[in-house]
Amino acid sequence: MDAAITLGKEVGQEAACDALSIPRATFYRYLSRRNTEVPENKRPAPPLALSTEEEQRVIEILHSPRFVDNAPQQVYASLLDEGTYLCSTRTMYRILHKHQEVKERRRQVRRPHYKKPELLATAPNQVWSWDITKLKGPVKWTYFYLYVILDIFSRYVVGWMVAHREQAVLAKRLIAETCKKQHIEEGQLTIHADRGSSMKSKAVAHLLADLGVTKTHSRPYVSNDNPYSESQFKTLKYCPGFPALFGSIQDAREFCRHFFPWYNQEHKHSALGLLTTEQVHYGLDREVLEYRAQVLEAAFKKYPERFKGKLPKPLEPPKAAWINKPDNEAVQI
Repeated sequence: MDAAITLGKEVGQEAACDALSIPRATFYRYLSRRNTEVPENKRPAPPLALSTEEEQRVIEILHSPRFVDNAPQQVYASLLDEGTYLCSTRTMYRILHKHQEVKERRRQVRRPHYKKPELLATAPNQVWSWDITKLKGPVKWTYFYLYVILDIFSRYVVGWMVAHREQAVLAKRLIAETCKKQHIEEGQLTIHADRGSSMKSKAVAHLLADLGVTKTHSRPYVSNDNPYSESQFKTLKYCPGFPALFGSIQDAREFCRHFFPWYNQEHKHSALGLLTTEQVHYGLDREVLEYRAQVLEAAFKKYPERFKGKLPKPLEPPKAAWINKPDNEAVQI
């Protein structure tokens, strides 16, 4: 905590807590408690307090081989049975606390602090999101596994695969082929995923390191850290032609062969100004928007009263895509 205080004077308290993985609530609680404590040298001694010699005797008994592993309550009861009274159990605890010898003996769960991922894409092939979803098979408790890699800026599905199982080797092959198909260069791309076994596997990590691709992961049990893949899966499973179950893996693959071309080339994406993902991914959106503007201008000239005298403009796609945009971040795009 003292290190956080020292570092906070230079970089700010929030940044210091993040750097040292200390929850800010814990830090400020410690700071408040420290500021309100009364220094021991200014605190008057209680009239019934044990003398220094009596405290030393209590410490020696508590440290003795006979009682070193016993709780103060056990020591208190054992001494009473032998006709000896030193002090109350609360006083024993107070003395131990004074010598910083009171702590939790049981092993406590120490959960790591996961930093919220903050990713920005201002063009295609800067940040990809990938995930795996289950497709119901012909028999109860049987599934096929759909792997999907999505560009978060254009929402374009750059790669997909249907397999019998979730396996790191299959994910590695799909990522490698997709990077080759999209001509990804070293240091160009960040791939984001959740914390599934395939996503965190060594095989995938080594591949990404070899390709010069940065990898990031969602926080545990936080679906908002991977919103683009979750949204794409919802579009898939809520489309009218999506079946309740697939009769075979061939059926699942055949469905996806029709769905993903439709999704990329025909589906007008509401988050992209009603453009298709392919138009945004391959830079065809400007031509489409210019043509839409001409159509709207012609309609405005013909029926200005319908637009209340204001020239309509086509919807524009966003200039940036964020995963967890910082609240206090002013980004100039």
